[in-house]
Amino acid sequence: MPTLIYIIIFILGIFCMNMSRIDLNLLVYLDVLLRECNVTRAAEELGISQPAMSNSLRRLRDLFDDPILVRTSDGMTPTDRALELQPLVRTVLAAAEQAVLPKTEFEPSASTRIFRIMASDYSEATLLPLLLTKLREQAPNVRLDIMTPSDVSFHDVERGKVDLVINRFDTLPQSFHQVRLWDDSFSCVVSKSNPITEDWNLKSYLSGKHVWVSKTGMGVGVGMSSDDVQRLGWVDDALDQIGEKRDITLFTRHYQAAVLLGEQKDLIVTLPSMAARQLEHNPKVVILDPPFEIPRMRLKMVWSPLLQHDPGHRWIRQLIKQVSEQILG
Repeated sequence: MPTLIYIIIFILGIFCMNMSRIDLNLLVYLDVLLRECNVTRAAEELGISQPAMSNSLRRLRDLFDDPILVRTSDGMTPTDRALELQPLVRTVLAAAEQAVLPKTEFEPSASTRIFRIMASDYSEATLLPLLLTKLREQAPNVRLDIMTPSDVSFHDVERGKVDLVINRFDTLPQSFHQVRLWDDSFSCVVSKSNPITEDWNLKSYLSGKHVWVSKTGMGVGVGMSSDDVQRLGWVDDALDQIGEKRDITLFTRHYQAAVLLGEQKDLIVTLPSMAARQLEHNPKVVILDPPFEIPRMRLKMVWSPLLQHDPGHRWIRQLIKQVSEQILG
């Protein structure tokens, strides 16, 4: 009942200025238009003609007394009013969809569902082993389809084509649901034969050759440069704060590769501590604390509001949260 009341209040609030022109389909059209920022693509997604989509945009502009989308050098760009409405409309549509769905229980032991999860290999290495153990115990026929950050866009997540995203993010769309799994510190992996271990300090750290490893956000990545401090992330931003810079000899998006590179005699790998733990019993390397302060990174689990109330989705989210708490000890 609270969900339906919220929907009614919202709709009345935005349409009460002219009740005779209410067409709830306009909310759907508005949602897709703001997601695509393109009339043609929005029409294709909704299965209507471009003229019909253009007419809907005119009606939305008239209804809200706002252009909604304006043409700029970057294409069609949402107005401030449209951006203000977007998360509200998304929430209302998700709630409305949930209100008309039949109530069904999710039975893990009998389910054959596939959950599609975008996860960095840091998340895979730290979270998935225990998660798979739990799945075999509770839901032996449930399967996981693990995607990389480059396989997925925010648009895919928003439409519910991807169940969950487990990664660290600089920014996220306002409409997404999210929960913190854990915060992680940083560690340095160095070959045991590297003489730098005998005199470990900021000066010796900066004198070494470094491996950069990261994959923040989603979508196809672009080439990195050691001069672009803002895009390099936590480690290099922390160094920049004290007026220093490291000599990066290799850029990689794969934590597993970075961990192995730590065995090389002349390389220093600085990465999240939970990823470095995989080498705790490797006799070829030592794990050291960074000789300067690096802010902790946060791992999040993110999903679309369209899946918020799905019983199976709630179950897998709760299980992942339980697993992350168990890992933290």
